[in-house]
Amino acid sequence: MAPKQLPAVLLAACATVLALAAPLLAGDPDMLQDFCVADYKSLDGPLRLNGFPCKRPENVTADDFFSSALALPGNTGNPVGSAVTAANVEKLPGLNTMGVSMSRVDYAPWGVNPPHTHPRATEIIYVLEGSLDVGFVTTAGKLFARTVCKGELFVFPRGLLHYQKNNGDAPAVAISAFNSQLPGTQSLALALFAASPPVPTDVLARALQIDGSLVEAIKSKFPPM
Repeated sequence: MAPKQLPAVLLAACATVLALAAPLLAGDPDMLQDFCVADYKSLDGPLRLNGFPCKRPENVTADDFFSSALALPGNTGNPVGSAVTAANVEKLPGLNTMGVSMSRVDYAPWGVNPPHTHPRATEIIYVLEGSLDVGFVTTAGKLFARTVCKGELFVFPRGLLHYQKNNGDAPAVAISAFNSQLPGTQSLALALFAASPPVPTDVLARALQIDGSLVEAIKSKFPPM
């Protein structure tokens, strides 16, 4: 091969690699048809796959694409003072293969949506009522935080630890959108202190630099998942 041809070959190879990698960078795989309404009944059988099998088109109705899940406020009468109501593929079958979902988050006065991650999606939050103090932490340990008021937006990058807090003495409401039909949520506190089987106490004590008895005291506040 002549030396002058080498750059063109390398460029073509790089373009091919990028083309093949592009679907891996998306929140969810691209759809291959108009829709693929989730067939929940298929979960009763032995078949398992990444997502849900499709209903037969003749069995699909408009109701498969409709939900009123976000119409009513969630119950914030809990220790953290917040409630998340999801509208994802597990609740709305028409979202299957669409690569999007939403959630409603209700906050009691001074309520907190505790630190958590979404391993499969970036989140954008829109404040409907009230005012929130929000933030996320990068893999380098830097906190990006600010106040977000009614009518404003904030983005939490995919997989990064983040939180929201109602900074007022009145209820607050926000709507979150995700670039995944099932973004997943992992609470930091629940993952550490409520895993089943439990994370060993000595591991947590060493990692957090606290006494094992304190770890056990914290675990007692979180029933196993």
